[in-house]
Amino acid sequence: MADSLLIIEDETDLAQALSHHFERQGWEVQSAATLAAARGLVLDSAFEPAVILADMSLPDGNVLDLLEQARNGAAPGEWILLTGYGGVADSVRALRLGAFDFLEKPCPLDRLEIVVAGARRSALAQRRLRLQASAEGRRYSPASYLGSSAVTRRTRALITRLAEVPFSALVIGGETGTGKGLVARILHHAGARAGGPMIEVNCAALPRELLESELFGHEAGAFTGAKGRHRGYLEQAHEGTLFLDEIAEMDLELQTKLLTVIEDRQLRRLGGERALGVDVQIIAASNCDLEQRVREGAFRSDLYHRLSVFRLDLPPLRERLDDLEELVPALVAEYNARSGQRVCDIPEIVYQRMRDYPWPGNVRELRNVVERAVLLARGPVFPLEWMQLDRLVERPASGAQRVGDRVVIPLDGSMALAEMDRYIIRTALERSGHNVTATARALGTTRETLRYRIQKYGLRGPER
Repeated sequence: MADSLLIIEDETDLAQALSHHFERQGWEVQSAATLAAARGLVLDSAFEPAVILADMSLPDGNVLDLLEQARNGAAPGEWILLTGYGGVADSVRALRLGAFDFLEKPCPLDRLEIVVAGARRSALAQRRLRLQASAEGRRYSPASYLGSSAVTRRTRALITRLAEVPFSALVIGGETGTGKGLVARILHHAGARAGGPMIEVNCAALPRELLESELFGHEAGAFTGAKGRHRGYLEQAHEGTLFLDEIAEMDLELQTKLLTVIEDRQLRRLGGERALGVDVQIIAASNCDLEQRVREGAFRSDLYHRLSVFRLDLPPLRERLDDLEELVPALVAEYNARSGQRVCDIPEIVYQRMRDYPWPGNVRELRNVVERAVLLARGPVFPLEWMQLDRLVERPASGAQRVGDRVVIPLDGSMALAEMDRYIIRTALERSGHNVTATARALGTTRETLRYRIQKYGLRGPER
């Protein structure tokens, strides 16, 4: 397809001259003098031209009819249309159908070369996008949600069914690390919007002002530092999917604006005067209980009900330990490929140790454990000593001490940053009797951020 050119022209001399010219430049050229012959080459053959150079009027019809058939059939290739007269209606229809260019005959050969070269570059870019979308579709299929336990089979069946439904909004729940991002990608790439873009946003990672600008976009001069126009995530996800991770962290005012966009299917950039139509499928995810957040007044009830057209709750890893025999070899193979290691023997004691561990970080934590073990392995056997699960369970704070109202943290490398974070939060929670508000105040953070960390580290309070 890279340098294949189809010339549709009923003037024999012109068709031959163009064919000889582009063949000398290295193009693989085929020609057709009628609409019927061109239809066979465009729709029914294995030729797949990258560029179609076509006369508008042929003895047996208008080439725009063939262009429309090609677009409806998703046939690849960029179209350059030639006409002996400039018809406004035909030019408008050609552009509406996605023609690359519309030229009047006679067209200077040097200009035609430039236009054909540009069409070739565009065709190659579109081909790369199609191949990428096809690869993503194979990678993110419902089968990529691995596991054969009963709870996993039920979850995968629901994912498969949801991918078949053209839903407008969906909420994915579950603890941190359970695979909400993976499932969102599966629903996009296995669904009806696979051909459109997928934009992912972590609402907890951006401050309120920046998140508003990134979501809705802005015009030049909308605020200090806005030097140019910016298309927001909602606009970028037009005819595709917007994945809003950690949506519970979104400010209430932004929740109101998001609800308006979803309901009206229109948005207005910051500083903009014109409403823009958007067609977006929303997938929201949170490791918090959104219904509880609604009761607390921290999340808008109308937005929650609008988003939860469908709801999918992912099970934690501790409820699907029978899946370890599939998950671990798949992760080992992935990190073998990345690092050049050849770990292939996973002793039963490894699985036993994993079954005895509570996995507060779920599959994300499992990935970290497997990556560390594979990278530090010295042979084909999965190294038990580098799993370090006993250290995570029995020794959560190696060398750390609580002295009165102070916490002493070692800086000798015996504690990872995440362990320090977990120890500080756990100590502060114990000191406040697991009062989240008081703990957040003591640590100088928000309740939402603290709840996120509590979920992340599995720091659950005592049963009451």
